[in-house]
Amino acid sequence: MEIKSAKDLKGNIQEKISKLYVEAFGKDMDVISKNPEKLVKAFTHMFVVDDFYVCIIDNEVVGMAACANKETYSIKHDKKVLIKELGLIKGFVANKIFKKIFTKPRKYAIEIDDKTGSIENVTTDSNYRNKGIATSIMEYIFALNIYEKYILEVLDTNENAIKLYKKLGFKEVGTQKIHSFNYVYMLKENVK
Repeated sequence: MEIKSAKDLKGNIQEKISKLYVEAFGKDMDVISKNPEKLVKAFTHMFVVDDFYVCIIDNEVVGMAACANKETYSIKHDKKVLIKELGLIKGFVANKIFKKIFTKPRKYAIEIDDKTGSIENVTTDSNYRNKGIATSIMEYIFALNIYEKYILEVLDTNENAIKLYKKLGFKEVGTQKIHSFNYVYMLKENVK
């Protein structure tokens, strides 16, 4: 198992990240497309590789997490690409969804400062779950000491993720309802 910054990898790392993203979150995007290959192709352009860290096993990307600052997101979409790959109507719908989620100023349940990083898009390939991959990626990010604190949001129904984050030292600091989903906000102080 090897953890690396996505920006240090050769090849189309964005496509590999897109595959993991679609495997983890594609079921939530049925309104855009039920075809995973189409979603992967449409989303590949969106991932800011400078923010992503990946786990590699046998030359395959099997896990990822992003760490962004409080002002930016690790996903930046292009409306034209979405329309080209998904068609006019579904591309427009995808653009509207991503614009609502990834371009509005962040609103956390608590006040955060410039010393706080946002952990995003944590996922592991379904064939490699429960092997410590997400833990290893996040510990790698914490060891970089980029931020003094880390915040993340997780659906309140994702009990496995909440358990993992608590194991890593995150504490629940608030909840918020966004687009009919209930999110738990968790904060970790980085021990230097």
